[in-house]
Amino acid sequence: MKVTQEHNARVANMKFFSVYPHYVNKVEKKGRTLEELHTVIEWLTGFDEGKIQDLIADKVTFAEFFRMAIINPNAYLIQGVICGYRIEEIDNELTKQVRYLDKLVDELAKGRKMEKILRTA
Repeated sequence: MKVTQEHNARVANMKFFSVYPHYVNKVEKKGRTLEELHTVIEWLTGFDEGKIQDLIADKVTFAEFFRMAIINPNAYLIQGVICGYRIEEIDNELTKQVRYLDKLVDELAKGRKMEKILRTA
């Protein structure tokens, strides 16, 4: 599936605060915790829980969210298909970063071990 410019623009303009509750619901419904979700977000972006809450309160877009992030150097190890797109084939950096986050949340919800999600083992 080819990522279009329209898709990239839509992803960039999505508000993090509007997607975040979906992440929370997805992981909690599968028996994972908010703390684990925050661990995953912090691993990818460098944002601790306080910063995540600030970004939610500020109603930042994903473009703003990832512009402020310090992406983990091992993020390139996140591969596979999410939302119908093969992550490693996405050429728009922002869209790729959003899909990294989606993939990590998906792995958490599916019960994958934290050390595998965080690409440490």
